[in-house]
Amino acid sequence: MKRGAAGFASLHSVWALAPFLLLVSGCGGGTPLLHPAQTLPSGDVRAAGGVSANVAIGGLASGLRDARNIAAANPSAAGASPDYAKGALVAAAIAPGLAPFVGARVGVGQAFEGGLAYTGRAVRVDMRRAFDFGPWALSIGVGGSAALYGTQQGSDLPNVDLGSLHGYGADLPVLVGWKSDNSLYMVWFGGRGGYEHDTIDTLTSEPGSLPASAEPVHLAADRFWGGAVLGVATGFNHVHVALELSAAYQAVRGTYNGNTVTVQGFTLAPATALWWKF
Repeated sequence: MKRGAAGFASLHSVWALAPFLLLVSGCGGGTPLLHPAQTLPSGDVRAAGGVSANVAIGGLASGLRDARNIAAANPSAAGASPDYAKGALVAAAIAPGLAPFVGARVGVGQAFEGGLAYTGRAVRVDMRRAFDFGPWALSIGVGGSAALYGTQQGSDLPNVDLGSLHGYGADLPVLVGWKSDNSLYMVWFGGRGGYEHDTIDTLTSEPGSLPASAEPVHLAADRFWGGAVLGVATGFNHVHVALELSAAYQAVRGTYNGNTVTVQGFTLAPATALWWKF
């Protein structure tokens, strides 16, 4: 009864977060894995629902902060300087903030597993293969993602309309993981790297922020990143609660309003989800 009550409490907590998840939908740029190293048996399905965050630190955070200060001090200069361009690239390519996480995974046999996830900003499709060594496993996968046009909220930076952003990317995760008997506890860790290209090409200037004769603002960014992943999950029967933390070094190079700049730094991406296996 105690375990059943705990599972019910976890489920109730996730449903209580539903209104909050709707409010933050499409804000953050984090794309967590939120799965263990072990793959599912053929035909088994695991659904997941939760929330993720993407936090910019170091040069990425200072670039975004400087752009906000420029816009606050002199709105008419917003978009004209390389420093403002760096902040625009961070807002578009890194997208700090919160977002919902909804995903499903299915075992396809021969230790292969496929997955589909929606993170507010993007969708990700992946395939991976696991190699089991008793309670331990090694997982190697490849994923493709697409930043969805019109799903994000507007930026607080003038002339950076995230609702007009779209893009594509790919990533390669490698995980090592352990699970206890009956999968009561699971732990996974490893590395992950990837690339993403983002574009904003339907922007128009806001009155007063750029000269009236200016052309529509164009943003194009290429982001390369690599880092580490650590996750844990606990539960019983068909219900588990998972927590994951990713840390990555990000380098973004791109062009905004004629300024070609590079900005780099670190991000932290905590995430949590409730799993249902059936």
